[in-house]
Amino acid sequence: MADSSQPDNSGQQPQQVNLQQIAQQFMVGLQRHFDMLAFNLAARERVAEEDYDRLVHAPKIMPAAKTHQNFEQMQAYARDLLMRQVIGDGMNLTVTVLNNAHFFLALVKTTNAKSQVSQEAQAEAQKVQQAFVSAPLDQKFNKLEQDYGIMCELEDSITSLGFCLQALLHQKGLVKEPQADENGELVVELKALKVLSRGAESDQVKGKLVDQRKVFREGDMIAFNDMELQLVLVTIASFADALFKSVSHFAKSVKDQSGGGAE
Repeated sequence: MADSSQPDNSGQQPQQVNLQQIAQQFMVGLQRHFDMLAFNLAARERVAEEDYDRLVHAPKIMPAAKTHQNFEQMQAYARDLLMRQVIGDGMNLTVTVLNNAHFFLALVKTTNAKSQVSQEAQAEAQKVQQAFVSAPLDQKFNKLEQDYGIMCELEDSITSLGFCLQALLHQKGLVKEPQADENGELVVELKALKVLSRGAESDQVKGKLVDQRKVFREGDMIAFNDMELQLVLVTIASFADALFKSVSHFAKSVKDQSGGGAE
């Protein structure tokens, strides 16, 4: 998957880039998407056919009445549209957080984690960042490993979600050879909470994240149920959390070696 988006920190002075702020902004944005998904799922559960018919006929005229879709058809269409939107928005957020994390890493590396950034160091970091932003998703992971020694947890999960989006956007949701592995499968591992204990209150739950596999075979249609769509965003949150920890560890190691002071 190629990406042409620009990192959110473009235009900022390098010394203003702060990993904690990047992480906080990402998680707040992701939570907003999670809440909106829950809202849409709740609204869809309560929509009634009579309300749809009443609203669709309220203007007494339609743009193309012969192609009007009934309630069942619109339910299926809305479900498909929501799935595309959730996975698409999730992948866009993932690419953005990769870009922003890389810019921070580039600055740490070019400045030896010092808070003061020279014009030369700034130019070098921006040059490296430009190449990273324009790279396809798989190459972004490769660059993080090769240039900074960062192995991204859940890389396979993110890549598989990218393949799902590819099938949804370009193949009408049908899994084909480009998305399948050597076994003819597209495996998506989602993070889910395994409850270990419950407290007296309903929201007092102790648990751990475990993998939940979703397998599509070549020729299958991409489909996720409501809970799985929510777990897509949970998986992206888990991926980002691990990425931020790895980036922070890299910055600390460079700072310790150089005696610098990364922001």
